[in-house]
Amino acid sequence: MAASTETPEPWYLALLGFAEHFRTSSPPKIRLCVHCLQAVFQFKPPPRVEARTHLQLGSVLYRHTKNSELAQTHLEKAISQFEDVKFEAASILSEFYCQQNLVDSAKPVLRKAIQISQQTPYWHCRLLFQLAQLHTLEKDLVSACDLLGVGAEYARVMGSEYTRSLFLLSKGMLLLMERKLSEVHPLLTLCGTIVENWQGNPIQKESLRVFFLVLQVTHYLDAGQVKSVKPCLKQLQQCIQTISTLHDDEILPTNPAALFHWLPKEHMCVLVYLVTVMHSMQAGYLEKAQKYTDKALMQLEKLKMLDNSPILSTFQVILLEHIIMCRLVTGHKATALQEISQVCQLCQQSPRLFTNHAAQLHTLLGLYCISVNCMDNAEAQFTAALQMTTHQELWTFIVTNLASVYIREGNRHQELYSLLERINPDHNFPVSSHCLRAAAFYIRGLLSFFQGRYNEAKRFLRETLKMSNAEDLNRLTACSLVLLGHIFFVLGNHRESNNMVVPAMQLASKIPDMSVQLWSSALLKDLNEACGNTMDAHEAAQMHQNFSQQLLQDHIAACSLPEHNLISWTDGLPPVQFQPQNGPTTSLAGLL
Repeated sequence: MAASTETPEPWYLALLGFAEHFRTSSPPKIRLCVHCLQAVFQFKPPPRVEARTHLQLGSVLYRHTKNSELAQTHLEKAISQFEDVKFEAASILSEFYCQQNLVDSAKPVLRKAIQISQQTPYWHCRLLFQLAQLHTLEKDLVSACDLLGVGAEYARVMGSEYTRSLFLLSKGMLLLMERKLSEVHPLLTLCGTIVENWQGNPIQKESLRVFFLVLQVTHYLDAGQVKSVKPCLKQLQQCIQTISTLHDDEILPTNPAALFHWLPKEHMCVLVYLVTVMHSMQAGYLEKAQKYTDKALMQLEKLKMLDNSPILSTFQVILLEHIIMCRLVTGHKATALQEISQVCQLCQQSPRLFTNHAAQLHTLLGLYCISVNCMDNAEAQFTAALQMTTHQELWTFIVTNLASVYIREGNRHQELYSLLERINPDHNFPVSSHCLRAAAFYIRGLLSFFQGRYNEAKRFLRETLKMSNAEDLNRLTACSLVLLGHIFFVLGNHRESNNMVVPAMQLASKIPDMSVQLWSSALLKDLNEACGNTMDAHEAAQMHQNFSQQLLQDHIAACSLPEHNLISWTDGLPPVQFQPQNGPTTSLAGLL
């Protein structure tokens, strides 16, 4: 790359060519590359060439070696008066500071560069994005949103509606994270209008639509509106199909402020698979969730061979979190446990991933503990998870599951009532999620059932049914139907009990939900025996036996795995390795 508008010296081109050759060799020969760049200084080069060489050396040392002190020295020397060098140097230097956990040193470098880069649209926008990202990583979303607002206005003035949309959509994403829904709605409406009206590069237009639709879909899913989201999700899936048929346009935008893209096509594809899995999991289409997870993980494996972008590991962890929940429902606990271990390994490789996903990891272990009837461990895992999260939806999900543990234990009345008060679906429910509120009604119904207050239980469960039917929440529907069936059976109303348990069984086998199938088949057997239907009772008993055997074998397999020891881990980083156990150590009574 030429160092100035003047014709560069032949010695400079030769050294630069050798340095690039060594850098891109397979494997890279970084020591030789550094020697070539250092040799430039022997020729007493002009100041511009000197500054750019410091930048190149700093960049190579930072990205390819552990010599951080030398990398820092060169990058600091590169911040010169030359525009084509100083902004790139500021960008890389602040990245370097962040990697060294010197965030307070990174911010002023970026702020100064932003102040003096207004005449250089590409760098001004890029540095604004970078500082906004830094504030986001620090959880200072207010400052990040302010910067993105500044960027959107600057892009509008510079005549780039495309980059303006990127800034606005990024701001929308942060507002969603902050739950500032009153600000999100007008902003997304504005973005939708800008994106639809913008006439430009088809791939850029479609990628903006994907960004916009991903925000809409995740907004609906956060609100637990599984049915309402379907039109948006369908549009998103069509959009990604359109993108995959378009060829990348080699013509670069003429406006330097528009030289950005949101995500590579391949990353967008994985993201669409991911939100589809999230939807399938919430709706209770678990085979569909499995299918899309397999596709996404296969794509991720291919991408990770070529690209070590941290976002790919984040996608992988979120996919695994969802498929683990599916496995626990479908009666594949041993596989779920191995996948929990896989998430632990991914988190060990990245402190940032662990910080962001520790609460989810303990929550998954808590759900696994419930499935193998280790209630003390489940309580410990959920308690650990609650201390690690400030995310309201996750907090509510954990509290709901912890309440179910206390109900099963039957002797934790004070703790249970304290929890239930905090997730009262009739009064001041902590989140706007339709799905979580429906689940809170179910938990109330479950408690009333165990206390023998059947009319109260029916009221809560009918509320759950009404809400879960409204948004196609199949698992909650199945659980509510079978519990109502149980109540009617206890009350001697066999006909009404049958009207509940038969659709519950059908829905549970469609999901498939193994524990609801086990529960329904046991109830069907008792119901048919009470009604004198010997053949049907025998058939139901056989089904119950089959489900029991499958669950029992899976239970033994899971508890025999060395990874089962993870149920005792509640603090610090996940353990690196597990000691094998001599068979299961947990009670099987809860399954039979």
